[in-house]
Amino acid sequence: MTNKIEKLHGFAVITGASSGIGLELAKLAAADGCDVLLVADRDLSAGEAAARQAGAASVETLQCDLGTREGIEDVVAKIGGRPVDVLMANAGHGQGGAFLDQQWDDISHVIDTNVKGTVSLIHKLGQQMRSRNAGRILVTGSIADHLPGAFQLVYNSTKAFIDDFCVGLHNELKETDVVITCLLPGVTDTQFFKRADMENTEAGDQAAEGKAADPAKVAKDGYEALLDGDTQIVSGFMNKVQTLFADILPDDMVAQMHRKLAKPKTHDA
Repeated sequence: MTNKIEKLHGFAVITGASSGIGLELAKLAAADGCDVLLVADRDLSAGEAAARQAGAASVETLQCDLGTREGIEDVVAKIGGRPVDVLMANAGHGQGGAFLDQQWDDISHVIDTNVKGTVSLIHKLGQQMRSRNAGRILVTGSIADHLPGAFQLVYNSTKAFIDDFCVGLHNELKETDVVITCLLPGVTDTQFFKRADMENTEAGDQAAEGKAADPAKVAKDGYEALLDGDTQIVSGFMNKVQTLFADILPDDMVAQMHRKLAKPKTHDA
């Protein structure tokens, strides 16, 4: 059995498609001629225009909060009885600062979006795919899963869950034609740092100074891995090196390194 294909086809659902990696994934699916449903918790006009220009067979949009049960139900209702050929579960966000200084509602929303919403949508659409013995799911994880995330603690922890979840699900489905691929980017030039209130950090500076990865390149890496049927892909050579060393070095040392990257500049080292 080979899971490698040349291009995507059919009906593709892309979450977090308003900007960044999700927007670039939408362009790639559109360029393959897919019918696309773009989902995000903010305005999708840019994503819709880009998908139409790229050549999508059809474009639909849905603005909803995937960190809520109602948001997931809205997506399922929008899909209706249509078979989903591709799910790109890219929606997610972070929250900077010290864990005990954060508001619980903000913490909860990160967990509900990154974990509960992602897993719930995969569960609902994955069942459909398994019953048809066909379908592909690309999940945006992060190399942050390898890093004990001082000053970005909840985000990193949710990505550790998601990345392990994807590998396990891929194994459960290895005797089927359903593909699960996890994309692990590093610091990428998106709205992530602004939304996470992390612009006043070293990582935020990297993004502002053009040192972050191009979201189009990150999306292409994940897209090609999905076509190839790969389980995981770390986007970017230096990110591959970073994850290798993060797995070798003591966790306390890695946490201190992450602290220097993610701590607000008003905090002491």
